[in-house]
Amino acid sequence: MALALPLRRMLIATLLSLPLLASADDTRPIEWVVGYAAGGGSDVVARTVAEQMAKALGGQTFIVNNKPGAATNIAADFVAKTKDPMHVMLTADFATLAANPSLFSKLSYNAEKDFAPVGLLARFPLILVVGSNVPAKNLKEFIGWAKSNADGTPYASAGAGSPHHLATELLRERTGLKLNHVPYRGAAPAVQDLLGGQVPFGLMDSASVQQYLVSGGKLRAIGVASPKRLPTMSEIPTLAEQGLADFEAYAWQGLVVPAATPPEQIAKLNKALVAALESTPVKARFQTLALEALPGTPQQMAAYARSERERWGKLIRANNIKLD
Repeated sequence: MALALPLRRMLIATLLSLPLLASADDTRPIEWVVGYAAGGGSDVVARTVAEQMAKALGGQTFIVNNKPGAATNIAADFVAKTKDPMHVMLTADFATLAANPSLFSKLSYNAEKDFAPVGLLARFPLILVVGSNVPAKNLKEFIGWAKSNADGTPYASAGAGSPHHLATELLRERTGLKLNHVPYRGAAPAVQDLLGGQVPFGLMDSASVQQYLVSGGKLRAIGVASPKRLPTMSEIPTLAEQGLADFEAYAWQGLVVPAATPPEQIAKLNKALVAALESTPVKARFQTLALEALPGTPQQMAAYARSERERWGKLIRANNIKLD
């Protein structure tokens, strides 16, 4: 029986209002949103992985869109509120999923409910680095130098609430140093000021500082905040072996999509993501940056983010760290 004309119009209007499902003839690009400035570690990972995901998806176009600021909240809010969940993704990192829920009394997005995990991307070792004007070559000398600064020692981070920030707060807690936080809008501008001598040190991710440590020696590495030395920079000792027992902190990130994204699209993206992370070009690029690829399932990413949220939430609450 034919539908009455008003009912047909209502049905058509309802269908047109629904998010479009990706199809074989859907050639629109997917926007990959990164909450940090271009040139930093997160940006490098997104562009490197996007190139290989595009191949795995038969030529799908990805456009990386950098939306730095507010501890990734600007980027997260943009993706959470998108009207087109099929064509937007987010690099959701330590800040977005683990730290911000405790750092901010109110967020415009819900880290657990507004996003669906696609899979983890990578883990970045953090390296305590100093500028060339700092007279310290190891952790003992660094602590002695920092204690000599009566007004406190400034340090750079990739932004308030970033792993660089909270790992340095953990360092402050463990050493008793008086430290003053200088947040930047991403690792790249922070590193530039480290190079220029405007700020003396920072716990920075390996992707952002590797080139300045290996070639030219423009920055000096004091120690790595991981359990073992990095295979590509094995000359740098860990902070743990220099006296900071069990000192471990990473910058990490995963790929998420808006919660409204259909499960079949998430499965499709996960398959392409795993293929990209296991591809030769990505492995080679990650190796040069001392990054650890983390291919896995959406469920594994959800569990990892949950454990990190619990771990760093305790540190944030214990030190009464608030960003609003």
